[in-house]
Amino acid sequence: MSAVKAAATHIDWTKLSTSLGLKTETVAALGAFRKRNEEARRVLSDLQEQKTAVDFAHYRKVLKNQAIIDEVEKSFKAFKPSTYDVQAQIKSIEAVESKALERAKFTATKVESELADLQATLKNIETSRPIDELTVDDVLKSRPEIAEKVDALLAKSKWDTKGYNDKFGYVTLF
Repeated sequence: MSAVKAAATHIDWTKLSTSLGLKTETVAALGAFRKRNEEARRVLSDLQEQKTAVDFAHYRKVLKNQAIIDEVEKSFKAFKPSTYDVQAQIKSIEAVESKALERAKFTATKVESELADLQATLKNIETSRPIDELTVDDVLKSRPEIAEKVDALLAKSKWDTKGYNDKFGYVTLF
């Protein structure tokens, strides 16, 4: 546990929030967590500095009713703090944490694969020839279904392309 405390005290909060490229909501949540953590540490140190021993002799001198002091002292000595079994809560927290880690790993692999695909697409775009340098043979090579469709239309003696005249106008050469 002391190693966890030592690690928690050496967190560089500014580096954590800036170097990881976190979203603003996450940075705000980390800031709120840091504030709560520092407040809890301050309260804990204040409580640890307080005196925990009760001086019953002082109260016997100050107060006249000794029976009340005897009763309080008897109750104080008989007091046993109750203990709670927190293993169930710890197990549920660990289960949630393991599920979150699994989801994070799955998301990370998915993002990495998408990033690799995008990098390949970007490289393909950067290395491709400009459209004005493409030839009909290049287009037919990459999309063979165009050649099949053109051959089918020519076999049926259809020389017109549907919608061409509507889009580009009717042009005849004499």
